[in-house]
Order: sequence, then structure tokens, then C-alpha cells
Amino acid sequence: VTAAPAVWAGDLVAQAPDAAPPADRSRVVYDAYILGPGDSLQIELLDIPELSGTFSIGPDGTLYLPRLRALYVEGLTVEELRYFLTEQFKAYVKKPELYVRPVGYRPVRIYVGGEVKRPGYYTLSGSQELTSLSTSAESAQLSAGTAGVETRPGLNQVPGGLGASSAGGGISTFGAVFPTVFDAIRTAQGITPYSDLSQVQVTRKQALSAGGGRIRAQLNFLSVITEGEESQNIRLFDGDVVSVARSEVVLREQLLKAGQTNLSPQFLQVFVSGRVTTPGAQTLPQGSSLNQAIVSAGGLKVLHGKVEFVRFTREGEIDRRTFRYNPNAPSDDYRNPILMAGDSIRVQ
Repeated sequence: VTAAPAVWAGDLVAQAPDAAPPADRSRVVYDAYILGPGDSLQIELLDIPELSGTFSIGPDGTLYLPRLRALYVEGLTVEELRYFLTEQFKAYVKKPELYVRPVGYRPVRIYVGGEVKRPGYYTLSGSQELTSLSTSAESAQLSAGTAGVETRPGLNQVPGGLGASSAGGGISTFGAVFPTVFDAIRTAQGITPYSDLSQVQVTRKQALSAGGGRIRAQLNFLSVITEGEESQNIRLFDGDVVSVARSEVVLREQLLKAGQTNLSPQFLQVFVSGRVTTPGAQTLPQGSSLNQAIVSAGGLKVLHGKVEFVRFTREGEIDRRTFRYNPNAPSDDYRNPILMAGDSIRVQ
């Protein structure tokens, strides 16, 4: 059995925008959502119900339609797909009028890296099924880019692609809930004392009509948790990469502010042993210091020696310190470091 060859839309995509009115061409260039396996689409050919219906993109990136059979559409935007299908249907319909809208979105798989608690790949999904049309929350436009990686002032300026949301709540567009940068960082177990939220980078695949390649946005995500600046909490798409910069010093004020939100876990656990009243695991609020952990363990016994502090870093190094206990040492002093989950304190 020989399967019918799939039609590839790539060649038509490059030609279709030139034949469209300027307003339609701009939508093709700027529509950021790129279709892929798992997306469901409602395709309506005006006055021809037998060729209309709801169709899903298969695992191989093809869309199977009446008459047209298998069409390879992975990597296209919704508007690019509409132009492509219009050209294909001209072989069967005179002056076809075609309407395409997503009715179900695939889960978003992203990579979260940099200075977060648990870097890695994460699949974020919400209420993915669409029930009714509504106006998109995004309104501004991002200027067209070229192939390769290009720096942009903010991906949140892409209409239909990115925009503001309440922190951690996702973005609701057409009834579907989409993850945001806030959701990505929270899913990666939040930030560390060295995370620099004022420098968060999002990298995204660009539509074929805009030249392909990738675009990049630099975000001041700190303003989201300090000022409620929702424009910096942009919506994420499948394949996005989120990277949080690392600071050379502990950003305690930022850590305390993040601890007041649900961006990071509210508490952390450290281990205190040796000459303390109640040794064992201690649960403390984010941003706590070594002296607070010792107080939580009941304080030092009368006879005690130096304090040994041990931390295992993600880079495979060991931060080991031995010093005399100073109850008056300021937070983030060498003798009173800001704690991270898993730190070990032993009073000799």
C-alpha cells in the first residue's frame, strides 16, 4: 500500500502574502502562533459544508482534508494556512472563501533554564479547548524579523501571540488558558537567591513568512512582582526557551518580594545538627538566614564550638564555611548567609 504524498505548504507561504492586501499581509507576518501536531482547527469553506468541519493536525504534521487529502502544515501560522488552503481549493471551487480558526491547542512544551531552582523541559497546559470567539488581549505589533536570532524589545508586542495576564493565571484567549513566563518560572520551582529577574530572556521560533529562524525578547520580569507590570509577563508558545540571568551577589530584597507571591515555594527546608536544642530538618520562610535557622532549632547549647555551613551548588562545587557564631551578624554576611533549600548547618 502506497500512501498519497503530502503537499508541502512552504513554497506557497512565501508567495501568498505578496498577493494579499497590505492589512492581510501584516497579519501573516505578525501572527505568532505556529501550528503543530495536536492543534485542532475549524475550517469553513463558505456555502460548501461538505468540505468544511473540524480537523486535527496529526503527529507527522499533516492535516487531512476532504478532496485535498494529506497536507503538511506544521510550522505555519493560522493566516498562512488560510492562504495555502485557499490556493489548494481553487482546483475544486471557483473563488473559494475560506475561514480558519483554532478550536483546540496542543500543550505547550518549553525549556526553562538559567538561575531557577530546577531547570529543564516542562509541559504546561491549561483549559485547551475553545468554545467561543472573543477579542484577543494583545493589540500591539512586533516589527518583522529575518532569519536567525534577532533581539526584540519585547515579544509581548505580538498580536494574538503574547500579552499581559494576572501573575500566574495564564492568558485567556478565545476561552483557552495559555501559560506565561510566571507559570514557567513557578513550574521550575521558582528562583534562587542569585536569580536576576530584571534580566529574563525568551527565545521563540519565528513564522516562515517572516523569514523563519528565531526572535528573542529581553524582559524586566522583576517589575511583574514589584509593580504588577503585566506587559512583562508574556504568553508562551510551544518550543519557547525561558532563561533567567544569574547575579554575582545575593538579591535578598528580590527574594523576599518573590517569597510574598506564589512565584516560589513559600518555605524552604534546611538541616541543623550538632550542639543545638532541637536538631533536625527546619522549615523556614524564603529569604531566611543561618542565624534564623539556629533560632528555629532552639538556639545553641551552652557548650558549643564553631558553626560549619555546607552547601552543594548546581555546578558540582561545595561551599563550606567554618566560623564563630555571631548572633548580630547582618543577613548575607559571610557568617550569616541567606539560605537555600538543602543547606546543612552543624554546630561543633
